[in-house]
Amino acid sequence: MKLKDYTVEELETMGYDEIANLVLSESNKKMKLIDLFGKVNLALGREADSDLDHITDFFELLSTNKKFVMLDNGYWDLQTKHKSQVVIEDDDEDFADMDEVEESSSEDVEEEEENASNEDIFYEGDDQDTITDDDDDLADLMVVGEEEEEVN
Repeated sequence: MKLKDYTVEELETMGYDEIANLVLSESNKKMKLIDLFGKVNLALGREADSDLDHITDFFELLSTNKKFVMLDNGYWDLQTKHKSQVVIEDDDEDFADMDEVEESSSEDVEEEEENASNEDIFYEGDDQDTITDDDDDLADLMVVGEEEEEVN
């Protein structure tokens, strides 16, 4: 059924998204949000620019409805008119490289772990200072408390 075949009373019982669906399917072209909102208002017998305060609600309605798709430059259209392109990259090269991977023996892994544990990640070089229990870094610290204020 076409939009012009509906009475205003019938259109008022429909949602804005249903009317927008009819407008876009009959026009066979993409529309800017403001133009689509204006056409919906005209179909309801209102002025095209009436209720501009509710255009954000209309935007939210379209963006959450899977029937509509937002295109470049703020245009909207029906999802059924647009194919979604799924790009599948061919990763055959990655699998070809896997054939060339050498397996590590358990001895190699243990040797790498031992070398990694001997390295200190915080210091460079072999002449590292080590902290002993004899070093008392906290001896020079002093606790400062709040002084009591005198009340006048």
